[in-house]
Amino acid sequence: MSGRKEEHQPVTAPEGNQGSGRVAAHAGGTREGESAKAPVLLPGSTIGVLGGGQLGRMLALAGSAMGYRFVALDPTEDSPMGQVAGRQITAAYDDADAARELAKLADVITYEFENVDAGVAGMLQAESYVPQGSRLLHMTQHRLREKRAIEAAGVRVAPYAEIASAHELREQVAVFGTPCVLKTCTGGYDGKGQWVIRSADEVDEAYNTLARAGTELVLEQFVPFEREISVIAARSPRGEVKAFPAAENIHVDNILHLSIVPARTTEAVLREAEAMAVRLAESLGVVGLLAVEMFLTRDGELYVNELAPRPHNSGHYTMEACRTSQFEQHVRAVCNLPLGSTELMTPVVMANLLGEHMEPALQWLAEQTAEEEGLAVKLHLYGKHEAKAKRKMGHINVLAADTGKALAWVERSGIWKDR
Repeated sequence: MSGRKEEHQPVTAPEGNQGSGRVAAHAGGTREGESAKAPVLLPGSTIGVLGGGQLGRMLALAGSAMGYRFVALDPTEDSPMGQVAGRQITAAYDDADAARELAKLADVITYEFENVDAGVAGMLQAESYVPQGSRLLHMTQHRLREKRAIEAAGVRVAPYAEIASAHELREQVAVFGTPCVLKTCTGGYDGKGQWVIRSADEVDEAYNTLARAGTELVLEQFVPFEREISVIAARSPRGEVKAFPAAENIHVDNILHLSIVPARTTEAVLREAEAMAVRLAESLGVVGLLAVEMFLTRDGELYVNELAPRPHNSGHYTMEACRTSQFEQHVRAVCNLPLGSTELMTPVVMANLLGEHMEPALQWLAEQTAEEEGLAVKLHLYGKHEAKAKRKMGHINVLAADTGKALAWVERSGIWKDR
């Protein structure tokens, strides 16, 4: 990079900002839709991150290599991101004073997961520079709002119905048939906040259990899918959009186990999946990354399941397999740099490491011999202090001449023998 400033010249930040001062000041902050006024933030700028988990950790590692500085806000001391960011504010996500401290230290603020407080994100948007804005965060934190926004973009979702009582649930189960899926509209992660209703006898128990969350409920018709597909698209304030190759995802106990790239389907389906992700990124005015999870049916139809406006577990394969990782791309997008190439350089399988896999993974690391010809195994651990069962502790990317060889290595390694 030449260091030349293009299109927008950053000027001194508002008084009191302790970041690098390389961000354009906007009275009242930057409103969503003000892409023409977005500054280009060059390396040396400080990126503040709401959230300090593993996604923030990998974001900071990628951005630091480019010359950016980072500061995290997270309630956990010595968080995974805090270990590598250089600075962390330890506070709750809804702590407005802590958020304002983050704003003073940073030239731009982003978030690494969508369950941060939308009100705090809105406050920061009004008082500092949050190019992602709070509207998309507010939408993706609520399943009904999310589904309606997807439909407004002209993209298919599975048939659904808002549920306000056990009586309404019983009526809609009769319409949709079983199995169908009852979900809380807010909260829920890795299968939490969901109930697969397999018979009418489960209606009362399902409703009473999920209604305790105190949020609206939504019932989704079950899609008899053949594969689960995800695509991560990136969009910058200047309107540039690029999609990464589609991943085929395999879940176990509602937690992502494997991402296989290229996905094992037709070129036409892959092109359509990537086009759907681009359409959603453009329609929603995304800045940064948008992960789009989809169901692929046996007759080749794609239905969007969920969105995530951030780096995503199913995009970890990009770290070694693509010319630009999802984390570097997110930095480029929120800083309004030109987006990097999303070209896939090698077939790859990403396998998650949960708490129960840590001991065999570390044993493998200590004893591994020379890698097989044409096979490269890359380990990433997240720096979490306690290895709990079903907790994501890291991942392994297996690069190979074809995904079959990578899957065979996952099988014979013994690391995931409980799967």
